[in-house]
Amino acid sequence: MTQQQQPAERPDSGRVALVTGASRGIGYAIAEALVARGDRVCITGRNEDALKAAVEQLGADRAMAVPGKAHDPEHQAAVVDRIMEVHGRIDHLVNNAGTNPVFGPMADLDLGVARKVYETNVLSALGLAQRTWAAWQKENGGSILNMASIAGVSASPFIGAYGMSKAAMINLTQQLAHEFAPRVRVNVLVPAVVKTRFATALYEGREEDAAARYPMGRLGAPEDIAGAATFLTSDAAGWITGQSLVVDGGLALNAGVE
Repeated sequence: MTQQQQPAERPDSGRVALVTGASRGIGYAIAEALVARGDRVCITGRNEDALKAAVEQLGADRAMAVPGKAHDPEHQAAVVDRIMEVHGRIDHLVNNAGTNPVFGPMADLDLGVARKVYETNVLSALGLAQRTWAAWQKENGGSILNMASIAGVSASPFIGAYGMSKAAMINLTQQLAHEFAPRVRVNVLVPAVVKTRFATALYEGREEDAAARYPMGRLGAPEDIAGAATFLTSDAAGWITGQSLVVDGGLALNAGVE
């Protein structure tokens, strides 16, 4: 093979990111974008086989995985310990793991289910933020990016428990941004409907009608969220913290418009 035919050397930023809930969908797209810019990543999720497949796609030289449940304190400790053992640093934490196991009115919401949603969607993010702060970021800096939803900024019929948890994620972001400054920047993404398996119930069988509500004329793709995530975890966003970036294809423009 001639020198001209040699594949281009992959960039290496020297930085390391932890992305939760990243075997597929938005989490995987974020991990893929971070690898493309030169970061090494650790991804998490409940399905070990899916994680192995994701690592293979991302490249075992740049990615690793630790399976487990995001809200499990033992899993959180194992993830942070493993990254520090392998890489010795955690520059970026992306709290993407989430769940939405219930569909129905708040009046009928099982409080046990509500606790599960809150544990997975909010307390897991806080727990990992505490651990990455203690392990690396307190002394060395970095960034945290949380994942909320437009369901957390207004009434969200039939997915109220999910919306409640995402509203908490927005406030958690502000609390951490204030407390962790100036060493660590903390921001949150607020997406509308993105075409993933997680959100299938919101558009399956009626995608054209669902997309018609969006001024941009389509639903979101995981890559749309990954682009925003790449920016907010980059040096280009070095003076941005405590902010909620809405990524909604213009949907909010229709508020109050009949």
